[in-house]
Amino acid sequence: MIRAAGVTRRYGALAAVDGVSFELAPGEIVGFLGPNGAGKSTLLKMLCTYLPPSAGALEVCGHDVVRAPLEVRRHIGYLPEHNALFDGMRVRAFLRFMGEAHGLRGARLAARLDEVMARTQVTDVARKRVRECSKGYRQRIGLAAALLHDPPVLLLDEPTHGLDPLQVVAFRDFVRELSPGRVVLFSSHILAEVAQIATRLLVMQAGRLCLDAPMEALRARCAAEGRDLEALVLDAVARDREARA
Repeated sequence: MIRAAGVTRRYGALAAVDGVSFELAPGEIVGFLGPNGAGKSTLLKMLCTYLPPSAGALEVCGHDVVRAPLEVRRHIGYLPEHNALFDGMRVRAFLRFMGEAHGLRGARLAARLDEVMARTQVTDVARKRVRECSKGYRQRIGLAAALLHDPPVLLLDEPTHGLDPLQVVAFRDFVRELSPGRVVLFSSHILAEVAQIATRLLVMQAGRLCLDAPMEALRARCAAEGRDLEALVLDAVARDREARA
């Protein structure tokens, strides 16, 4: 569903994303890990067609992000790190507007609104204005907006930011429910959070992909080598730095 082949994004002499390649299949929950400035958000913005690659090819559900951006947008749901909402609108009216923007109408729109609001637990603030909602509710409202059109690819940038511990646990369960038949790619800089939910781990460092492996294989390697996951990730980052040097 997602294919990246040698994807690069430059800002002048700086390569924010540098020759990244991977393929993601339906049913995968992919943790996208890296420190601030590693290139995670830049790659997500390219997947969303907000930014074009400087080089390489990037496809979503068989559609190129440069040649067919509208088709790509029809197939993705995106929750950005800085969740921009229309603060003056009431929550249900905002979500209705977002559903209509995705082409939903009539009974289909009403059904999706009821289902998504219930699943993201925002029904109890449906009549509040967005600006009256807490950070945690705003995050869930953004997630509801990303899910309204039932996209096969879900891109989440730091999705648990602002959620309390109980909400984080509920979010994990929710993502597991969403994953069958769908690609879920979520970025984070917290390894423990990624390890709790991801079936595959991608690690970026200074714009490059330095680790790409199934979580099951990483856990088996940890057991065989007597090391924890953090040590394996740090080792991959160190090897990448040495290769650059």
